[in-house]
Parts: sequence; C-alpha cells; structure tokens
Amino acid sequence: MQTGTLYGISVGPGDPELITLKGLNLLKSTPVVAFPAGIGGKRGIAQGIVSQWLQSEQVQLALKFPYLQDEAVLNSAWQVAAQQVWEYLQRGEDVAFVCEGDISFYSTFNYLAATLQQLHPEVKIQTVPGVASPMAAASALGLPLTLRDQRLVILPALYRVEELEAILNWADVVVLMKVSSVYPQVWQMLQQRDLLQHSYVVERASTAEQLVYCDLRDRSDLKLHYFSLLIVKVTGD
Repeated sequence: MQTGTLYGISVGPGDPELITLKGLNLLKSTPVVAFPAGIGGKRGIAQGIVSQWLQSEQVQLALKFPYLQDEAVLNSAWQVAAQQVWEYLQRGEDVAFVCEGDISFYSTFNYLAATLQQLHPEVKIQTVPGVASPMAAASALGLPLTLRDQRLVILPALYRVEELEAILNWADVVVLMKVSSVYPQVWQMLQQRDLLQHSYVVERASTAEQLVYCDLRDRSDLKLHYFSLLIVKVTGD
C-alpha cells in the first residue's frame, strides 16, 4: 500500500484570510488535519485559524508539544507525535499539519518532520509557504520591512541582550521575536542608542486583538503579550 503524504501548511500569524490558496485547497481536501494542541484544554492558535474551513468528516488530530527547553522531554514528545501521524500515513491517508506563521520560520512542524524522517525514511513530506509574523507586523505598521540594500536581522525569543548590542552595530533593521520577556532591558539599550523613536512593537499581528505601538520613548513600562515583536529601524525609516 502506498503511504500518505504529510503536508506542512503555513496558515499565517492570525488572520484566517492570510492562508494561501494552495494551502487552503490542500487543507480542505486532506482527510486528517493535525495541529499543536492548545494549553489548558483551550483551542490552539493554528486550529483556531483554520477551524472555519474544517469539515465534520475530517479527523482533527491535536498533538501535544511541551513549551520548555528540556531536550529529553522534547524528543519524547516528537516521537509520540510522529507515531500518531504515522498511524494515518501508513494506511495511505494524507495528513495536513497546520502551523501558524510560515512553516519554515521557527516552526514546530520541522521537528515533527525530522523525527518522522528518522523513524520512517520512506515518508513523503511537502510544505506550503505562508506569511510570517515580521511581514504581518510591517504591514500593520504601514512600513516596508527593508529597502534597497538594508541588512535585516531577525532574532528568536532566546537571544541574549549582549547579542543584540553587537547586531545593532551593523544591521539596518532588527526584528526581535517574542520580545516580552526582555523588553525592559531592550528598551534601555534602545534609549542609550537614541533608537526608541525608530522602534515599533506589534502584539498579535494580524489578529482581532492586534495592538501597535509606535515611538517607544514613553513606553518603558509596556506589559506585552507573549506573541509580540519589536522592529528597530537602526538607520531610520
């Protein structure tokens, strides 16, 4: 029997209309739709984005991924999730894994796919690109993310503040993902460099709860949502 295909479908940062036509067509035609399970019994972000298009006959497969840095626990979770997906693939059923943002951009999908390839080298995997949060945030601001030959740096949530200081010395545009945990330190550094008036925060980009903060000179005490990013135009707008 021919095995099914695992599709990694990017569904964008929040606005359901940001999914691509290709992604939407695959989503509607795939018998099994997988997604990261929400926390505390709540619906996960990716599931919420695509819920309006799911049909009653489609299997909805919530996969549990812990939000921590323990490699042993994470590897165990990938193994369990990979086996859950493989149960459908080995029967010839396609599985669509939906992921917020873009599938190649700090995505949970990549760990699942790598584990499946390790356990079952014959697995077939295809991905569909989409809109990542930095692009959605730039759109919310009404600003181009980059122009001409500007150098762009995107840092994930676990960067060190010292790394940011070095990057500000040569980058033209810097995007800080999930900035909430280090925002006070970042604000102080941007103040010292006189960059606050060229810095912007976007919370929950493209969602109904989106908030935008421009010119951060009087915003030292912001209490930001986990899904917040900060854009610094080091060389100005």
